[in-house]
Amino acid sequence: MNEKIKELRKRLNEIDMDGMIVSNPINIRYLTGIDSDIEGVLLITNKENIYITDARYTERINRILTIDDEINPYDFKDLDPIDYENMFMFCNNVGFEENYVTYAKYKEYKQVYKINNLLETDGIIEAQRIIKEPDEINCIQRACKITDECFEHICKFIKVGMTEKEIAFEIEKYFKTHGAEDVSFDTIVASGSNSSMPHAVPTDRKIEEGDPITIDFGCKYNGYCSDMTRTIFVKYVPEGIKPIYNLVLKNQKLALDAIRENANTRILTMMVESDFKVNGFTLDHSLGHGVGLDIHERPFVGKKDYLLKENMIITDEPGIYLPGKFGVRIEDTVLVKKDNAIRLTESNKDYIIINNE
Repeated sequence: MNEKIKELRKRLNEIDMDGMIVSNPINIRYLTGIDSDIEGVLLITNKENIYITDARYTERINRILTIDDEINPYDFKDLDPIDYENMFMFCNNVGFEENYVTYAKYKEYKQVYKINNLLETDGIIEAQRIIKEPDEINCIQRACKITDECFEHICKFIKVGMTEKEIAFEIEKYFKTHGAEDVSFDTIVASGSNSSMPHAVPTDRKIEEGDPITIDFGCKYNGYCSDMTRTIFVKYVPEGIKPIYNLVLKNQKLALDAIRENANTRILTMMVESDFKVNGFTLDHSLGHGVGLDIHERPFVGKKDYLLKENMIITDEPGIYLPGKFGVRIEDTVLVKKDNAIRLTESNKDYIIINNE
């Protein structure tokens, strides 16, 4: 039996829903294992689970789904209007993903499936995804291991005169040739004054001696993401950066030490923000975010009260940015446990100085 769909049915029953139309390919992958690049829709009805796609994907889907999944695949070309109308025949309230579905698609669903009460579900599947199952944790751990190995490689690769784009390309090439299926997000390589931009895009700027280089990167393994940031240095660490690097690292470690079940994300954030403020700086973005099939997913570690639970996976990523000068960010992917947190990205966080010739 598909335990994730079983849990979703339980949650739907708790909010008086008889079924649901799942359109978000990430949520479909979570529930079924079907690759998120396959086009289709998953119907949870009061009688059965139905996946509708087209013949282009039939062979791949048959390799993924088993009898134990209890999901019936259909080619949309084999269905006539009566088939669609009957799918939710005995369902009073049917949910849809209001944060993903357009209004045009919403109207189409109501018309095609003849649903009177098509209702918002308030991120019901995203809420289910917050607590990671053992197989999900294993996939994220593997993605993090590949990321650590990539970081070791890239520290040996970087040389003065290389461009940010060359370094980013090497990172992405390493991932795809060492067991990852893809990058988690567009790789950030920001050197010198470019490092003052939290979401910088790699440029043709060439690496110079004395540069800080902020590298924010991650990969996907079996669909699950890793996320790590390190700020490293070329040839030497400029004296003006040391106090800020030390402050960021201190708070990154303090937050890590405080992460555990029932830790309040607002208190974690305020702890870091307060120490930054005392030293004349600000925390310009959230302290962290959930990681899973999406690189940014629930829970979000910010100023709202939220209690962490065991087997959530989040990031811990304080940063300080001085516009036009430089920035420092240090980030780990972290597994929340009852009494502590486990770093899944294990790369060194002390001063890392590149001296390659």
